[in-house]
Amino acid sequence: MNVNFFVTCIGDALKSRMARDSVLLLEQLGCHIHFPERQGCCGQPAINSGYIRDALPGMKNLIAALEENDDPIVSPAGSCTNAIKHYADWLVDEPEWARRATQVASRMVDLTSFIVNRLGVTDVGARLPGKAVYHPSCSLFRKMGVREEPLALLHQVRDLELLPFHGQETCCGFGGTFSVKMAEISGEMVKEKVAHIMEAKPDYLIGADVSCLLNIGGRLQREGHAVRVMHIAEVLMSR
Repeated sequence: MNVNFFVTCIGDALKSRMARDSVLLLEQLGCHIHFPERQGCCGQPAINSGYIRDALPGMKNLIAALEENDDPIVSPAGSCTNAIKHYADWLVDEPEWARRATQVASRMVDLTSFIVNRLGVTDVGARLPGKAVYHPSCSLFRKMGVREEPLALLHQVRDLELLPFHGQETCCGFGGTFSVKMAEISGEMVKEKVAHIMEAKPDYLIGADVSCLLNIGGRLQREGHAVRVMHIAEVLMSR
């Protein structure tokens, strides 16, 4: 199957291994990867901050970049995927661009959803000894409804024990620019999240959104906890 890969800014700049492992995983599952060269930022930081007009040129650039073919567009970040899926809402005054945005949005799919629902795979042959907790990001499971797919994949990872923890589906406090605008509230939210995670005594924290992992991972590090933070793509490529 031919697949377009949307890298995301944060993956490209701060978590390149996640992007690499996502591509390797898709190739292992028989996909042929295409990288739209003109792809850029999805504009989510500007959108979250209310700068919609400033974000429009970037939205249009990305729409045009992702129109090179009609193949699925796979992204390893639920927050970016969700942002693109709502482009048409911000382009309502430009019907032609809204139409194009809707077509692109229909092809956008989260990495885990693509593997489970499109490829029909849950066991990718991964192995990772130890105990782990999974943090479901708000964009992925609240806004996009991707709840069971990451868990279905993780349950098939050999020697990995998934642990439940209190407040598992509670927001980590990142929320894009919320963590900047409301830093004190955001800090208390991630502090509480880390406290609940550490009650489970995991070896790993796993997630499917890099932004959440950076937020929680930063707090874990500041508190001196030796919990390894991994994107689900990294876990699924572990052997």
